[in-house]
Amino acid sequence: MGNISVNDIIQKRKQKWIDLYDGKINSVILIGRGDCGNRPLPYSENKAGRIEYALRKYRVFADSVPYVDDDRIPFLEPYTGTEIFAHAFGCDVSYPANDMPFALPFVHNPKELAKVRYPELQNSSVMEMFEIADKLKSAEPGGLLSLPDIQSPLDIAALIWNKEDLFIYMYDDPKAVMELVDMTEKFLTEFLDLWFARYGKDFIAHHPEYYMPYGVTFSEDEVGAISPAMFNEFSLGSLNRLSDRYGAAGMHCCAHSYHQWESFKLIKNLRLINLNLNQYEPTQKAYVYFKDTCVQMHSSGNVDESVVSGHKSIRTVIQDWADSTESASEKGKLWRTWEEKFTKN
Repeated sequence: MGNISVNDIIQKRKQKWIDLYDGKINSVILIGRGDCGNRPLPYSENKAGRIEYALRKYRVFADSVPYVDDDRIPFLEPYTGTEIFAHAFGCDVSYPANDMPFALPFVHNPKELAKVRYPELQNSSVMEMFEIADKLKSAEPGGLLSLPDIQSPLDIAALIWNKEDLFIYMYDDPKAVMELVDMTEKFLTEFLDLWFARYGKDFIAHHPEYYMPYGVTFSEDEVGAISPAMFNEFSLGSLNRLSDRYGAAGMHCCAHSYHQWESFKLIKNLRLINLNLNQYEPTQKAYVYFKDTCVQMHSSGNVDESVVSGHKSIRTVIQDWADSTESASEKGKLWRTWEEKFTKN
């Protein structure tokens, strides 16, 4: 890459992501790496180790920027489990010995909503995320942060209110369910307002690891168990308000969500969608279905060359994995050859 500085390379990569979102190009390339060491579980007692790991991962990728020709932006990762916002609302948290933490619901019916106390942001448990992010930025001031695990307002509500009961009361008492969803949306908005004010508007999504110049990214995982009408009633409004507030949206969904695909197209300014479909054929169908909607980065594999050649409007994040800088460099070269055939410009 000649004598271009690492910062110049990163700025060029950011612009390429922007061009992808704007429809000026068809693809970017992300090559993951397995040489960053073991990641400690996101428990409070592992805070020092989590910070050390995040800095090590950032530096591994930053050091290899001149040698690996992909479009990754090195980032600082204040990673968490799904429990952080539910915990702030009063959920106890389970910490399995060898797995991610998860929230324990404490609401089972509308009467028990009275037990929910709206958190005061500055005195809530989520402030640990800012503590970790501040330490990461202090160590690497120029580093870009990723968001912690952002669940949708409905998903957060489904962690607070026992899911089996919540789904029943979506029919029997939708007003009570919406009361909790509105609370989680409001708190999530307060958190994001403070986060973006403190760290800037551009970031890396918590999963998968893609760059956003602005907007908000989230997981929407409960939609596999509800109808499209219920998604539109209990989730779409909050997602569109978040997208309107921050200017764009990126969504991860690991549920069986084929029946929701039409509704997903109703999410305002959806810039990227990531579906975990677990099979080759449905994944390729998704690439065609969402080809005119947004960029796609599916967990079950890259878009097939034959699919791309038939649908030039597909925009995709090409993903691969390497166990070293040397291997990543070789894979970057191979994917650039693939990419050149389908880039618009």
